[in-house]
Amino acid sequence: MANSAHNIPIFVVDDEPAIRETLEGVLSDEGYVVSSFPDASSFFKTLETQKPSLVLLDIWLPGTDGMAVLGQLRRIHPEIPVIMMSGHAGIESAVNAIKMGAADFLEKPLHLDVLVDKFAELLHHSKRLKEPAVAEARPVEPLNHDEIKIGAAELVASGRYQCTLRDNVVLNGTGLLTGRKTGIIVSPLGPNSGIVFQDLDGTVIPGHITALESLAPGTVSRAFSANSTVLVHNSHIRTVEHLMASLSMAGITNALVKADYEIPNIDGSAIDFCRLIKEAGIVEQSVKGYDVVIRERIQVGIENPDEKYLYIEPYDGFVITMRVKYAAPIFEQEFTFDAAADSFEKEIAPARTFNTFENIDMAQKLGKVGSGYLNSHIIIHDGKVINTTLRFPDEFVRHKILDLIGDLFLVGYPIRGRVVANMTSHGYNQALAQKIHLALQV
Repeated sequence: MANSAHNIPIFVVDDEPAIRETLEGVLSDEGYVVSSFPDASSFFKTLETQKPSLVLLDIWLPGTDGMAVLGQLRRIHPEIPVIMMSGHAGIESAVNAIKMGAADFLEKPLHLDVLVDKFAELLHHSKRLKEPAVAEARPVEPLNHDEIKIGAAELVASGRYQCTLRDNVVLNGTGLLTGRKTGIIVSPLGPNSGIVFQDLDGTVIPGHITALESLAPGTVSRAFSANSTVLVHNSHIRTVEHLMASLSMAGITNALVKADYEIPNIDGSAIDFCRLIKEAGIVEQSVKGYDVVIRERIQVGIENPDEKYLYIEPYDGFVITMRVKYAAPIFEQEFTFDAAADSFEKEIAPARTFNTFENIDMAQKLGKVGSGYLNSHIIIHDGKVINTTLRFPDEFVRHKILDLIGDLFLVGYPIRGRVVANMTSHGYNQALAQKIHLALQV
């Protein structure tokens, strides 16, 4: 590390002497040339004659505060990456800093190993796009669809009342793709509203299959994103699948989700979203709801144990049977989840996202994902899990069910049917949701 950082100038702006001294020592040991400043005035004076490769900037400074410094720095040197830091700023400050152009936002006390890795990442990828692409282990695959059967799905009065949250709730975390601090505010919404997302600029994005980023309206034959579920309508909301699954299984039919670009991923599972919904409470509304009832089998892919496929068939309830078969340490796993008999919160929600170290490392080197990928995955290397202890021996197949539940809720209503899935990705899940949606239109 020291060799790669040799002679790279770093500016640290913080009014706490102890922090400046610590950062000077650690970063100098890594080979950086560090200059530190107690206030904005001394920082800008030096900036007239010296230009750093990166700035580490405290949000609270005497005189001109860090946000004002960030704004001025963006105007005169927009190419210099800036990492904001604070010991007592909330998610709103973090979001505002990112929107103003900060590369990242770190909370004090700083984790120095994380900071050093972040420096290396930003300096190496300082020219990458603001919106990183989805990392993919292999090219996106085209999906061929059978003709939609008339009457294969029907919207039927459920007899149950629609539900929303009792109170507003907030959840903070890290974005999976960006690796930056983000958060959501989930609020009650009136009957017949559905799940609605809203970005910080007020742009509304329906939590519905028609807003799916990779969906071409009116078509059923195209390529789908394989790694996360992204909604778009004049703006983007990314990685919505785990939250959607939790809302679905809690029976929430109407809710407003305010978010900044990406839903926080936390540990790669849905357990924190379940806790959030419990904290808010659930209230029945005065209007009864609807279910999508499957009348005939709807299928994506060719039924072959060595290929991806899934189908949904008539069933009085909601059941998913998922099978996966991958290399060590996963091997072959199969699990059935019955929404009426099993606990989503205990059996499915805790299951985390997984990927290989090689896939994650390559995606980061290409600048396609942020550090959130490393901190919120079960990471597999050389046939072993290398960063955590599994919560279930078959955690991998359970997580596949979690993703599928979230993707199917994009249909907009609870579903009555039995799903059988084999090694499916988000692309196949989304394709099935699309086919169900189109079956409702005929």
